[in-house]
Amino acid sequence: MPFDDHRRTLPAVLAITALALAVRLVGLGARIFHWDEGRVGYWILRYHETGEFAYRPIVHGPFLFVVNDWVFSVPFLGVSDFSARLIVALVGGLLPLSAWLLRDHLRDGEVVALAAVLAVNPLLVYYSRFMRNDVLVGAFAFVALAFFVRALDRGDARLVYPAAAVVGLAFTTKENAVVYLLCYLGAGALLVDHRLFRAARSDRSVRRLVTRDWRTALAYRLQGWGGTVPRGIGLGLVHAVGAVGVFLAVVTFFYAPRPELWQAFAAPSRLPGVVEAATVGSWESFYDLWVAGSHQNHDYLPFLYDYLETLLYGAPFVLLFALIGFVADGYADDRYRDLVAFATYWGAVSVLGYPIATDIRAPWAAVHAVIPLAVPAAVGVAAAVRRVRGTFDRAAGDGATASPLDLAAWTRPAALAALLLCGAAVGVVGANATYANSASDEEAGQVIQWAQPENDLKETLELVHGVARVTDGTDVLFVGTHTPGNPSDVRFYVENEETLLQPRPGGPSWHTRLPLPWYLERYDADVTSIAPDATLPADPPPVVVAADWDEDRVASQLSGYERHRHDFRLWNDEIVVFVDEDALATARARGSV
Repeated sequence: MPFDDHRRTLPAVLAITALALAVRLVGLGARIFHWDEGRVGYWILRYHETGEFAYRPIVHGPFLFVVNDWVFSVPFLGVSDFSARLIVALVGGLLPLSAWLLRDHLRDGEVVALAAVLAVNPLLVYYSRFMRNDVLVGAFAFVALAFFVRALDRGDARLVYPAAAVVGLAFTTKENAVVYLLCYLGAGALLVDHRLFRAARSDRSVRRLVTRDWRTALAYRLQGWGGTVPRGIGLGLVHAVGAVGVFLAVVTFFYAPRPELWQAFAAPSRLPGVVEAATVGSWESFYDLWVAGSHQNHDYLPFLYDYLETLLYGAPFVLLFALIGFVADGYADDRYRDLVAFATYWGAVSVLGYPIATDIRAPWAAVHAVIPLAVPAAVGVAAAVRRVRGTFDRAAGDGATASPLDLAAWTRPAALAALLLCGAAVGVVGANATYANSASDEEAGQVIQWAQPENDLKETLELVHGVARVTDGTDVLFVGTHTPGNPSDVRFYVENEETLLQPRPGGPSWHTRLPLPWYLERYDADVTSIAPDATLPADPPPVVVAADWDEDRVASQLSGYERHRHDFRLWNDEIVVFVDEDALATARARGSV
């Protein structure tokens, strides 16, 4: 049954969306890039410079490459931490608007509550301020589902086109868009089973439900589309083919290799090969790495423990109110709604399934459970608000004549609901204030991923930038090293730095420098390195980067250099940046620092 009085709901959703955008955009560039942001960001810069791109499943989909290439070309934005994260922040900030598409299935208060949960949940906020694909794929998948539900609600098959386009965008961000489709199928199957179970318990004919009631409902829907069932089927098939075409067009455009895509427009005979590379070729690359590869070979329970720990720190009230909402809607309310049950099943499967699907212990994976659980959580929040409001209304109406026992019976549940709501509000504000730009294990260790440098390193990088602007020749020297106790693990050293100018990932040793290459490439710094245990050159560059265990050895070979020691990861990994004092003085004199 649709809820039709939405006069105050839309303004509330728009206001919440404005808040969501604000909390994501303010100070967006303040936190230093994470290892993974630095890796993807560097290769986006390579594409931005060369125009050459081919899908590499290890860095996930091409969406950020293609879109950030456009963003970096905007004159007043340019290349920065802010602009690199901008598209993710915008998508995450606009996600609360999707609640409006579900207004036929949710009460007004539930629509507003859903927008609020999507706007301020600390996990969604933090990873909307992070250049990764998880918020993107989750948001696109959720919006696509909302469009599809709206198409069914209103009998408007034209809405399947934006749904297909947004599904296509989800597939261009990250490969686990496939997992979302599987979750939809699984949750849908559970809904069917739920309907059959309820029919059996209420002594209704299960056979009649399947062969008559559902067939009648389908015929009604088809007639709404086309006037008659045959015409409705025909139009449905036309729209289905059109939606598939839209999906393939979006996927092909993003996955197509560059510059081959642009060349194909000038020479159409090349287009089939480009389409094949974008579709079949990309699927084969994805399958070889993420399905047939060994990235998911790990123990399940440790990954599940970390996943649950992240949810308990980053989304405790989503879990609590989702449970309340599911119970209130499915058991305490005669109005049992498919959407609420569907989203709950989807979220529960995500909690149990993502520890299998993910290849590393990464807090960002919890985003994929928070988004669907936001629906039953919104129902739970709205139910708590109604309980509190109803108690106040009742107390105002006949509280003066009620007995003490009656007052206690009214107020105790409302007091508990009010306590939960206040606790959730305070907890969300406090968590967002703590996590927003956190790079500290003590502040947000369960929410941020291990490969996060400390923010103070960014101040030292500003010194490096200033020095690189006023010096000629090589600007930065990485001192190659072995990880203590593991002589086969080489860090920082790259034998041929020129190989990094190609639009393909660097080797393992180069990856140990991340996220520094993102910054050094932006600074146009000339970078080199020396092999482990090698002696520094007689005239070293103005900036020397070394591991903390090599600090004393390197310092003994340098004279007149400042030392800047920083956490390079959350724990057990530090680097030392040596900066030449004379070069730094020159930079300051010229206003470069």
